[in-house]
Amino acid sequence: MTERATRVPFGAIFDWDGVIIDSAALHERSWHALADEIGKSITPGSFLRGFGRRNEQIIPEIHGWSQDVPEIARLSERKEELYRSFLRSAGLAPLSGVREFLTALKAAAVPCAVASSTHRLNIDAILELLHLETAFEVIVTAEDVTRGKPDPEVFLAAASRLHLPPSSCVVFEDAHAGIAAARAAAMTVVAVTTTHPEGELAGADCVVDRLDRFTVNQIQELVRQKAAQGETSVSR
Repeated sequence: MTERATRVPFGAIFDWDGVIIDSAALHERSWHALADEIGKSITPGSFLRGFGRRNEQIIPEIHGWSQDVPEIARLSERKEELYRSFLRSAGLAPLSGVREFLTALKAAAVPCAVASSTHRLNIDAILELLHLETAFEVIVTAEDVTRGKPDPEVFLAAASRLHLPPSSCVVFEDAHAGIAAARAAAMTVVAVTTTHPEGELAGADCVVDRLDRFTVNQIQELVRQKAAQGETSVSR
């Protein structure tokens, strides 16, 4: 892609876990701790099936622990309490290339958002831990939407708050449900191979192993190509 691409205004919308940070091990640990507390079991493979989905979907649909709405809410809150406890004791760092990529976007005045099924308290705690409190103009979390990915609601809400049309937004995702949600929102999708290998990330417009493989001009060109030619599949 050329460094002299015609400038196309765009907004960057990031999934959280698996894109900005990788706390999958802490999430998995907290689900198992919760299961032990309530005397339930977790079937093999269920953790990966829940990636990108809200607890309110995971508890009844994937784990099958309860169909009672108040009980689901209680279990969800307890799971996140356990996660933050493990986070405080273990610490966390951003994924490789994240800090550099966010710095480049800010220097180019590209508006950035987080759009995630993660709970707001978790994101706030990690932003403070990583000193990234000013990196994102907009944060949309589980509390702001009623439908989880693959429904596009969370990405459309982020675009609305950025005051940009979906066609001017680039989503950075690592999970199947998130890629499907971004496509349903008619946004450009860049997949990161943090959680799944490239061959399992079908549907993304581009696949990278870390965010700083891109320059701002290259992202602008990707948006321009998609707008001019329709969906384009590129692999880097």
